[in-house]
Amino acid sequence: MQSVQIYDTTLRDGTQSEGISYSCEDKIKIAQRLDKIGFHYIEGGWPGSNPKDFDFFHRIQGIKMRQAKIAAFGSTRRPYTATENDASVKAILESQAPVATVFGKSWDFHVTRALRTTLEENLAMIRETVAYLKSRGLEVIYDAEHFFDGYKANPAYALETIKAAGSGGAETIVLCDTNGGSLPAEILEIVRVARSNLSVPLGIHAHNDGEMAVANSLMAVQAGAVHVQGTVNGYGERCGNANLCSIIPNLTLKCGIETIPREKLTRLTELSHFVSEVANVSPDPHQPYVGASAFAHKGGVHVSALIKDYKTYEHIDPELVGNGRRVLISELSGMSNMLYKYKEHNLSIDQQSPEGKLILEEIKQLENQGFQFEGAEGSFIILMRKAFNGYSEPFSLESLRLLTEIRENNQAYSEAIIKMRVGERVVHTAAEGNGPVNALDNALRKALEVFYPGIKSMHLTDYKVRVLDEKDGTGATVRVHIETSNGLRSWGTVGVSQNIIEASWQALVDSIAYGLLEGGQITHDTENDSPAE
Repeated sequence: MQSVQIYDTTLRDGTQSEGISYSCEDKIKIAQRLDKIGFHYIEGGWPGSNPKDFDFFHRIQGIKMRQAKIAAFGSTRRPYTATENDASVKAILESQAPVATVFGKSWDFHVTRALRTTLEENLAMIRETVAYLKSRGLEVIYDAEHFFDGYKANPAYALETIKAAGSGGAETIVLCDTNGGSLPAEILEIVRVARSNLSVPLGIHAHNDGEMAVANSLMAVQAGAVHVQGTVNGYGERCGNANLCSIIPNLTLKCGIETIPREKLTRLTELSHFVSEVANVSPDPHQPYVGASAFAHKGGVHVSALIKDYKTYEHIDPELVGNGRRVLISELSGMSNMLYKYKEHNLSIDQQSPEGKLILEEIKQLENQGFQFEGAEGSFIILMRKAFNGYSEPFSLESLRLLTEIRENNQAYSEAIIKMRVGERVVHTAAEGNGPVNALDNALRKALEVFYPGIKSMHLTDYKVRVLDEKDGTGATVRVHIETSNGLRSWGTVGVSQNIIEASWQALVDSIAYGLLEGGQITHDTENDSPAE
């Protein structure tokens, strides 16, 4: 079976993405996760560029890698400088990484304008740097920077540069679409030409400025490349790098090419979310394969077909990459969406049941009022449970009073006084907050934690307010969406009202009720799961 080496540069090229910065500890954690999943190479950074990267290489030496080789990145020697005296080359050696990834110029325009040297000296810089690092016992990967632009400008010289790397002893020569502007047909043709001129294995390093990085990487493999570079989630400078979370499943599942071990493919979604969490970047829900919306279905016709066979509207089984199928509930839903949700939550109802149709009609009416259940599955599940006899409210409100005042220091002060009923017991308490919603949340939790200790693990991770009818000004209807997490999973809930406190209350109550239900902290009579009369 054909195989391709996966080379990850999340820790170097990925950090050039706007808004992303990893600590040394972050980089260690990501490297360990990449190795565990079966990546072949992990580029740790440029040891000559900053202390953090040098510290990474020092610390990673004490960690045993299962499979991955750690690569140190750097440039060819400077013009007219002895290789052994060049600072970048010295830094690579001092990193003690077993692999050196060296980049050099392939575009004559860059040689004369950026390096301000001769074309002949550039060839010597490439050949001598690679040969010197090889002589010191390192595996050398040569990154031919701007190769495709260079080839289009001066084919003969671009080919001479990679031949120089080959004569220096590079194990792999990687052709880089550094500006990210090449098209797949160009990549296919140029890689084929390069392959016919070299016996050294070729790789591809694509940027995404033309939204072609994944396609260009696949074309390069089709043309004979056996090494693919990229980043997790496509992080990288400008528009990003080739996204390995798309490249790996495309190669493995669509092309039948071995990449990471197939049994590790189910960890891909987890890896994507892990890296985004460490990077403190919200995961892209629309990312192919690993995004939350990659296998989300909204239209009733689609869901009706999915129930019969997932292949009707999914290009792969989402479980192959560790993702899951989601059926959304909205005004576009049909009875098929409802039936899917009932089955997902172990409820049974006849397709022709008037109760089910009434629930669907109620959802559509609520959405017409401004509710939106796509990102608020917690509220939808609570609504659905209320229609079945097996569900009982875990708590109910007796009364609520909110006080807000601005004191002499011009800071707002809020207090919520709440009376709740839990079964036969009534609890009356109060709590402060930095605003009315925060005070409300604190009071609600304070009242219920004595009955449901699991609430302590739940915390709000997001709170959004959207005005639905701006023309009504301060009297407009608002939709409040909150996201809650218990450290293991997250869920969304929603509330709608002309009063922002009431809308917030609706979302908060659903959030806690759903967390208790899913955590098994409230009893639910599954034997009595029949539609309420």
